[in-house]
Amino acid sequence: MSKKPLLSFWQIWNMSFGFLGVQIGYSLQNGNTSRILSALGADVEHLSYFWLAAPIAGLLVQPIIGLSSDKTWTKLGRRIPFILGGAIASALAMFFMPNAEHFAYLLAPLFFGATMLLFMDTSFNVTMQPFRALVGDMVGDEQRNRGYAIQSFLINAGAVLGSLLPWLLTLAGVDNVPAEGEKVAPSVIWSFYIGGATLLFTVLWTSFSTKEYPPALYEKYNNVTTEEKSNDSLISLLKNIPTVMWQLAIVQFFAWFALFTMWVYTHSGIAQNVWHTAADDRVSVAFNDAGNWAGVIFGFYSGFAALYSLALSKLADRFGRKSVFVFSLIAGGVGLMSMVLIHNQYGLIFSMVGIGIAWASILALPYAILSKALPASKMGVYMGIFNATITIPQICAGLFGGLLLGLAGGKAVNMLLVAGISMTIAAAMVWFVKDKKEV
Repeated sequence: MSKKPLLSFWQIWNMSFGFLGVQIGYSLQNGNTSRILSALGADVEHLSYFWLAAPIAGLLVQPIIGLSSDKTWTKLGRRIPFILGGAIASALAMFFMPNAEHFAYLLAPLFFGATMLLFMDTSFNVTMQPFRALVGDMVGDEQRNRGYAIQSFLINAGAVLGSLLPWLLTLAGVDNVPAEGEKVAPSVIWSFYIGGATLLFTVLWTSFSTKEYPPALYEKYNNVTTEEKSNDSLISLLKNIPTVMWQLAIVQFFAWFALFTMWVYTHSGIAQNVWHTAADDRVSVAFNDAGNWAGVIFGFYSGFAALYSLALSKLADRFGRKSVFVFSLIAGGVGLMSMVLIHNQYGLIFSMVGIGIAWASILALPYAILSKALPASKMGVYMGIFNATITIPQICAGLFGGLLLGLAGGKAVNMLLVAGISMTIAAAMVWFVKDKKEV
């Protein structure tokens, strides 16, 4: 097998630069979906059901996109056509969702908003999945940790910008409370406009600055055999999933169950725990201030994650991916559980340190471990199937979130304790993963 050429820092940077814009959009969705849907009339105990749109879309879309991109060769490349097409659709959805109330002549505002959430997240999944496979396609073993660490940095830098946008616009003088007769604050609406435009720009940058290996060279670098090139059905691929993927799936289940729970309940939790709002409050200044601050602290954990990502590659090379992963997830569990005890908005920033450490590792280390164990010709489809380890726990959290909320005394902040426990279990499960490089 011919060795893949070493890529420069900027080559690796450019191939993941579009993920910066995608994550700006994704963070705006994570930080403001509950806020928008609540403003449109959704009850807090039903929010987790609306959030099911995202994982269901990912569960269905990513394996299909992965299988399709494995078999696609165009002038633009193998993965880039899907990245670019998904970005265009995502930007359109970002324009429509915060304006759901203005399309009441088509559908009820809450139903239209939920539909746009589903369309937006489907488009995000079309764009995100090929980015994971693109790094696996292009980098050699000695740059694998670095490639996914740079991608993690860009994801988190985008998350910081996306999370802070409504707050920054409010500081700049954009109204943070809906005008009379309106439902969604202008600060949120303009954030989605800016996020969509940035998403398109960054994905275009990646699309025209990255040149994928042509088929013959790709097969040469990856030693793709005639047997590997066979057109296996999705069923046969599922039957031959590498063992390490099943092991990572257990870790992923508890980690993403925790993350989904955090995204759904942080706004309501801190609104009641710090701003002391009523359970049915959806339009007050305090409720919207809490919404902005939820975005701010999400920005902080993404910022801490971006900083941690800078050291993640070296830490993984020195101490081993598994050891670093365990430490990171424990830090996240502690951070989540500490939020229950904090009643000061600025104190929540300290909780974000641990959550950011966990988030950076979740975005990089499972993919670095997995990509080493996957056949090169089926990198895309297996990365797509692996996305089920992200979506299934979110679906479970969405379906049972209301039940767990009732068991937690009806207080949204107690769901963050549930999330912390789940993250800690994920850390324990890492020890059962067999990392091919370390073995």
